[in-house]
Amino acid sequence: MSQSPLHDHAPVTRRSRSRRRRARLAALGITLALGGSAAAVSVSAQEAPRATQPQTAAEPPPIPQPQAQAAIADAERVGTAFAAVAERISPSVVSIRVEARIDPREQMQQLPFGMFPGMPQEGDDERIVQGGGSGLVISADGAILTNRHVIENATRIRVRFQDGRELPATVAGVDRATDLAVLRVQARDLVPLRFANMERQRVGQWVVAIGSPFGLDTTVTAGVLSATGRGGIGMNEIEDYIQTDASINPGNSGGPLVNLDGEVVGINTMIIGRGQGIGFAIPADMAERVAQQLLAEGRVRRAWIGVGFQELTPELAADFGVGSRRGALVNEIVPNGPAARAGVQSGDVIVAVEGVPVRESRDLMRHVLRRPIGASVRIDVMRAGRAVQLALTTAERPDPRDTTPQELGGRDARPTRDDGTWGLSLLPLTPQLAREVGHAGPQGAVVARVRQGSPAERAGLERGDVIVEADRGAVRGPGEVENAARDGRALLRVARGERSFFTVMHRE
Repeated sequence: MSQSPLHDHAPVTRRSRSRRRRARLAALGITLALGGSAAAVSVSAQEAPRATQPQTAAEPPPIPQPQAQAAIADAERVGTAFAAVAERISPSVVSIRVEARIDPREQMQQLPFGMFPGMPQEGDDERIVQGGGSGLVISADGAILTNRHVIENATRIRVRFQDGRELPATVAGVDRATDLAVLRVQARDLVPLRFANMERQRVGQWVVAIGSPFGLDTTVTAGVLSATGRGGIGMNEIEDYIQTDASINPGNSGGPLVNLDGEVVGINTMIIGRGQGIGFAIPADMAERVAQQLLAEGRVRRAWIGVGFQELTPELAADFGVGSRRGALVNEIVPNGPAARAGVQSGDVIVAVEGVPVRESRDLMRHVLRRPIGASVRIDVMRAGRAVQLALTTAERPDPRDTTPQELGGRDARPTRDDGTWGLSLLPLTPQLAREVGHAGPQGAVVARVRQGSPAERAGLERGDVIVEADRGAVRGPGEVENAARDGRALLRVARGERSFFTVMHRE
């Protein structure tokens, strides 16, 4: 009898299917674990046992006891390290209580970090504000380091130690540029904390914050050193923060951030309110230099080369003929300053100081601030794609002037019309406008309006800015800006108060 065309091979049984499947697995070299055992064997069709009952998934093996004990011991050692640091450091960390007078019309968000309003006094035009913060002992004879904003406008300052002593304090000196201050108390035989060598600290290492958040004295929190070289926050003139996820709250300001050796790696200063686990501290090397000068002279003198600079983006790197993003882009030269006398030009990219690479813009600030006033410094720059080496001598950094743009122009001011392309309206620079926006230059085009979501806003332009260059050419008025942007793209140099920067405005 001939076979049915539907059956052109031998009938397949369940047993034969199982044997063939196991044979294929064996041919592929696949191994199966037996009963949770660490051993694994290759299965062939001939060696496969006959299936009886369905097998259930094996329970994961328990952690061997010696391994569990080792993990617990490691965790206990970390906890012991935290506890040892807290015990050793806490006697040198203080709680600061402050009373200050402010105008009662001030908004709450303008109060220093950690301040809260008190009751207005009878018949007084000012309000008593009470505040709190933290500090650390930096000398045996009563010097205390803290944040400037903790004691700003204070009429009464008291310092409380862990042992219960509470002493009146006076201000020995403040540094507005870094938001640091030094206090003095009448005490002897205090134990000062040591500052860490920041070159030996690593991102990811354990750190401990100690302070008085919300008035809760000697509060200890732990985390890691999250990042270094943070800036651009806009809170202080000199910004070079370290970032941590150790919990920091109002009242922690001025307290220490320490490593597991008990060395101060930073002075806790601020948090980002819209995030969690993002706090900032002034690095130890900067804080130590400021504290030493405040104790010696009551003020801080810093080296300065007389340039404004910014980060080098890929777009700007292409415009300035730099093959990589490394370096600090010079966007402003102070007349008669050290850089101007040495021949530095706007648009130069500083790539090294004394042979040490400048990888990001804040590296330039660090290199300069570490040098004494009057020091000779060699810098390497890239200028229009070619390398140039220059020598300059540092000078003393001048005190910054505060300038704030006010209402622009007046009734007779007629800004250029925004045709919808750039979202930008400009005014010619007049003497009156120059005074209003705090611009000292002789010419430029003043930004009168910026439309939300426009190319001008994406380029970072703001009302009151003065455009002084367009495509590397001087701007005498709005016309030069409009001409530079006709091809859909313009490289602009913009002055904003005392500072200036480069930006690229382009159509999408």
